[in-house]
Amino acid sequence: MPGARDAILEVLENLTCEEFKKFKLKLLTVQLRGGYERIPRGTLSLMDAIDLSDKLVSYYLEEYGTELTATVLCNMGMQELAERLQEYRREGPGAPPAAIRDPPRKAAQPAQHFVDQHRQALIYRVSEVNGLLDALYGTVLSDEQYQQVRAESTSQQKMRKLYSFTVSWDLRCKDLLLKALRDTHPYLVADLEPC
Repeated sequence: MPGARDAILEVLENLTCEEFKKFKLKLLTVQLRGGYERIPRGTLSLMDAIDLSDKLVSYYLEEYGTELTATVLCNMGMQELAERLQEYRREGPGAPPAAIRDPPRKAAQPAQHFVDQHRQALIYRVSEVNGLLDALYGTVLSDEQYQQVRAESTSQQKMRKLYSFTVSWDLRCKDLLLKALRDTHPYLVADLEPC
Protein backbone atom coordinates (compact mmCIF):
# COMPACT_ATOMS: atom_id res chain seq x y z
CA MET A 1 0.00 0.00 0.00
CA PRO A 2 2.32 2.76 -1.23
CA GLY A 3 1.75 6.11 0.43
CA ALA A 4 0.31 4.76 3.69
CA ARG A 5 3.32 6.07 5.60
CA ASP A 6 2.74 9.51 4.08
CA ALA A 7 -0.96 9.39 4.99
CA ILE A 8 -0.14 8.46 8.60
CA LEU A 9 2.52 11.18 8.73
CA GLU A 10 0.04 13.78 7.45
CA VAL A 11 -2.36 12.85 10.24
CA LEU A 12 0.28 12.91 12.97
CA GLU A 13 1.69 16.24 11.81
CA ASN A 14 -1.76 17.81 12.08
CA LEU A 15 -2.10 16.90 15.76
CA THR A 16 -1.31 19.52 18.37
CA CYS A 17 1.49 18.74 20.84
CA GLU A 18 -1.07 17.66 23.44
CA GLU A 19 -2.98 15.54 20.92
CA PHE A 20 0.25 13.89 19.74
CA LYS A 21 1.20 13.10 23.35
CA LYS A 22 -2.27 11.64 23.92
CA PHE A 23 -1.98 9.64 20.69
CA LYS A 24 1.22 7.99 21.91
CA LEU A 25 -0.35 7.25 25.31
CA LYS A 26 -3.43 5.66 23.68
CA LEU A 27 -1.18 3.65 21.36
CA LEU A 28 0.26 1.97 24.46
CA THR A 29 -3.17 0.85 25.67
CA VAL A 30 -5.15 0.11 22.50
CA GLN A 31 -6.13 -3.55 21.88
CA LEU A 32 -3.81 -5.04 19.24
CA ARG A 33 -4.55 -7.85 16.79
CA GLY A 34 -3.12 -11.24 17.70
CA GLY A 35 0.48 -11.72 16.69
CA TYR A 36 1.45 -8.06 17.03
CA GLU A 37 3.57 -6.59 19.82
CA ARG A 38 3.52 -3.09 21.27
CA ILE A 39 6.12 -0.51 20.40
CA PRO A 40 8.23 -0.26 23.58
CA ARG A 41 7.19 2.65 25.81
CA GLY A 42 10.72 4.08 26.12
CA THR A 43 11.18 4.13 22.36
CA LEU A 44 7.72 5.55 21.75
CA SER A 45 8.07 8.47 24.17
CA LEU A 46 11.09 9.87 22.29
CA MET A 47 9.56 9.73 18.80
CA ASP A 48 8.43 12.66 16.71
CA ALA A 49 5.75 12.37 14.00
CA ILE A 50 8.19 11.20 11.32
CA ASP A 51 9.76 8.53 13.51
CA LEU A 52 6.38 7.32 14.74
CA SER A 53 4.89 7.03 11.23
CA ASP A 54 7.95 4.99 10.18
CA LYS A 55 7.67 2.83 13.30
CA LEU A 56 3.93 2.22 12.81
CA VAL A 57 4.57 0.98 9.27
CA SER A 58 7.63 -1.11 10.16
CA TYR A 59 6.02 -2.66 13.28
CA TYR A 60 2.50 -3.22 11.96
CA LEU A 61 2.95 -3.02 8.16
CA GLU A 62 1.15 -0.45 6.07
CA GLU A 63 -2.42 -1.76 6.11
CA TYR A 64 -2.65 -2.57 9.83
CA GLY A 65 -0.54 0.48 10.76
CA THR A 66 -3.09 2.70 9.02
CA GLU A 67 -6.00 0.86 10.65
CA LEU A 68 -4.37 1.08 14.07
CA THR A 69 -3.72 4.81 13.66
CA ALA A 70 -7.40 5.32 12.77
CA THR A 71 -8.48 3.25 15.80
CA VAL A 72 -6.36 5.36 18.16
CA LEU A 73 -7.78 8.55 16.62
CA CYS A 74 -11.32 7.22 17.21
CA ASN A 75 -10.43 6.49 20.84
CA MET A 76 -9.31 10.10 21.13
CA GLY A 77 -12.64 11.35 19.81
CA MET A 78 -11.21 12.45 16.47
CA GLN A 79 -13.61 10.41 14.32
CA GLU A 80 -13.58 12.69 11.30
CA LEU A 81 -9.82 12.51 10.98
CA ALA A 82 -9.94 8.73 11.52
CA GLU A 83 -12.59 8.38 8.81
CA ARG A 84 -10.42 10.30 6.37
CA LEU A 85 -7.51 7.99 7.09
CA GLN A 86 -9.73 4.91 6.73
CA GLU A 87 -11.03 6.31 3.43
CA TYR A 88 -7.46 6.60 2.21
CA ARG A 89 -6.89 3.01 3.34
CA ARG A 90 -9.94 1.79 1.38
CA GLU A 91 -9.11 3.78 -1.75
CA GLY A 92 -5.43 2.94 -1.73
CA PRO A 93 -2.67 4.90 -3.41
CA GLY A 94 -5.04 6.74 -5.78
CA ALA A 95 -6.16 8.97 -2.90
CA PRO A 96 -3.47 11.54 -2.24
CA PRO A 97 -2.37 12.10 1.35
CA ALA A 98 -3.23 15.77 0.79
CA ALA A 99 -6.88 14.73 1.19
CA ILE A 100 -6.20 14.68 4.91
CA ARG A 101 -3.79 17.61 5.03
CA ASP A 102 -6.05 20.14 6.78
CA PRO A 103 -8.50 18.16 8.88
CA PRO A 104 -11.09 20.10 10.82
CA ARG A 105 -10.35 20.19 14.53
CA LYS A 106 -13.08 18.58 16.61
CA ALA A 107 -16.30 20.32 15.57
CA ALA A 108 -15.43 23.40 13.56
CA GLN A 109 -17.09 26.42 15.02
CA PRO A 110 -18.70 28.84 12.59
CA ALA A 111 -17.12 32.28 12.65
CA GLN A 112 -18.96 34.70 14.91
CA HIS A 113 -20.50 37.79 13.41
CA PHE A 114 -18.67 41.03 14.19
CA VAL A 115 -21.47 42.30 16.47
CA ASP A 116 -21.42 39.04 18.48
CA GLN A 117 -17.65 38.79 18.60
CA HIS A 118 -17.22 42.36 19.89
CA ARG A 119 -20.31 42.56 22.10
CA GLN A 120 -18.53 43.70 25.26
CA ALA A 121 -16.38 46.29 23.50
CA LEU A 122 -19.36 47.71 21.67
CA ILE A 123 -21.44 47.96 24.85
CA TYR A 124 -18.70 49.95 26.59
CA ARG A 125 -17.33 51.97 23.69
CA VAL A 126 -20.35 53.06 21.62
CA SER A 127 -20.92 56.58 22.86
CA GLU A 128 -23.83 57.69 20.68
CA VAL A 129 -26.58 55.09 20.53
CA ASN A 130 -29.38 57.28 19.16
CA GLY A 131 -27.81 57.40 15.69
CA LEU A 132 -27.69 53.60 15.64
CA LEU A 133 -31.32 53.39 16.70
CA ASP A 134 -32.39 55.80 13.98
CA ALA A 135 -30.57 53.70 11.35
CA LEU A 136 -32.20 50.48 12.61
CA TYR A 137 -35.69 51.86 13.19
CA GLY A 138 -38.31 50.31 10.93
CA THR A 139 -35.99 47.73 9.38
CA VAL A 140 -34.61 45.87 12.38
CA LEU A 141 -36.27 47.53 15.35
CA SER A 142 -39.99 47.86 15.87
CA ASP A 143 -41.37 51.08 17.34
CA GLU A 144 -41.76 49.40 20.74
CA GLN A 145 -38.17 48.10 20.73
CA TYR A 146 -36.89 51.50 19.60
CA GLN A 147 -38.71 53.19 22.52
CA GLN A 148 -37.45 50.59 25.03
CA VAL A 149 -33.83 51.20 24.09
CA ARG A 150 -34.26 54.99 24.09
CA ALA A 151 -35.80 54.83 27.57
CA GLU A 152 -32.53 53.59 29.09
CA SER A 153 -30.47 56.29 30.78
CA THR A 154 -26.82 55.54 29.81
CA SER A 155 -25.15 54.49 26.56
CA GLN A 156 -24.11 51.15 28.12
CA GLN A 157 -27.66 50.41 29.26
CA LYS A 158 -29.00 51.31 25.83
CA MET A 159 -26.49 49.00 24.12
CA ARG A 160 -27.31 46.17 26.54
CA LYS A 161 -31.00 46.63 25.78
CA LEU A 162 -30.27 46.67 22.06
CA TYR A 163 -28.25 43.45 22.42
CA SER A 164 -31.18 41.82 24.22
CA PHE A 165 -33.02 41.91 20.88
CA THR A 166 -30.16 40.44 18.82
CA VAL A 167 -30.81 36.88 19.98
CA SER A 168 -33.73 36.68 17.55
CA TRP A 169 -31.95 38.46 14.68
CA ASP A 170 -30.79 36.77 11.52
CA LEU A 171 -27.55 37.52 9.69
CA ARG A 172 -29.15 40.34 7.67
CA CYS A 173 -30.20 42.18 10.85
CA LYS A 174 -26.70 41.89 12.29
CA ASP A 175 -25.25 43.13 9.01
CA LEU A 176 -27.52 46.19 9.22
CA LEU A 177 -26.30 46.87 12.76
CA LEU A 178 -22.70 46.59 11.56
CA LYS A 179 -23.44 49.00 8.70
CA ALA A 180 -24.98 51.46 11.17
CA LEU A 181 -21.92 51.12 13.42
CA ARG A 182 -19.63 51.80 10.45
CA ASP A 183 -21.66 54.90 9.61
CA THR A 184 -21.86 56.30 13.15
CA HIS A 185 -18.62 54.99 14.73
CA PRO A 186 -16.18 54.31 11.86
CA TYR A 187 -13.04 54.61 13.99
CA LEU A 188 -14.36 52.23 16.63
CA VAL A 189 -15.22 49.59 13.99
CA ALA A 190 -11.83 50.05 12.31
CA ASP A 191 -10.13 49.59 15.69
CA LEU A 192 -11.99 46.35 16.37
CA GLU A 193 -11.75 44.81 12.90
CA PRO A 194 -8.69 42.65 12.18
CA CYS A 195 -6.14 44.13 9.80
